[in-house]
Amino acid sequence: MADNNSLDALIQALRRLPGVGVKSASRMAFHLLQHDRPGAIALSLALRTAADSVRHCERCHTFTQLDICATCLDSRRDATKLCVVETPADQSAVERTGAYQGFYFVLMGKLSPLDGIGPKEIGLKGLFERACDSVVQEVILATNFTAEGEATAHVISEGLKGKGLRLTRLARGVPVGSELEYVDLGTIAHALVDRR
Repeated sequence: MADNNSLDALIQALRRLPGVGVKSASRMAFHLLQHDRPGAIALSLALRTAADSVRHCERCHTFTQLDICATCLDSRRDATKLCVVETPADQSAVERTGAYQGFYFVLMGKLSPLDGIGPKEIGLKGLFERACDSVVQEVILATNFTAEGEATAHVISEGLKGKGLRLTRLARGVPVGSELEYVDLGTIAHALVDRR
């Protein structure tokens, strides 16, 4: 229909979100237009403002509106520790635990040769420079436990080997509050190998 170009464009734009198919995008579009036009306008303004003003921190590459993010500017943090994560969402998850007070390096991805994502695309050169700044003593590899995340952690550890740094990897194992009979076998196997 020629008279629904704006609606079709909205549905296609919403489909860009992860996990959103045609039905979900259509449901969101119809809801916003039928029941929440002020919400639709607020959403569009927030998206436009974020797209125009959010950029990467010059030190850690996370999202920020400043040249250097608030975390990197926090003098109370432990500058001897550098936690390497794949995305700003991963950084946020680590921060929410309250258990880590060091600095971060956000890769903005993971190695995936099949998708054309190599060391240059995720900024490994910048990571190696940051890790070897003579202040950092420990690099914590907090990439995801996927094949690509494991490969990324391996390449980083190989690249930093012999640099006088302590390289550690997040522990993996049985989640707190779970029962062994319901935990997948791979997780149990890793928990046994990584036991302490």
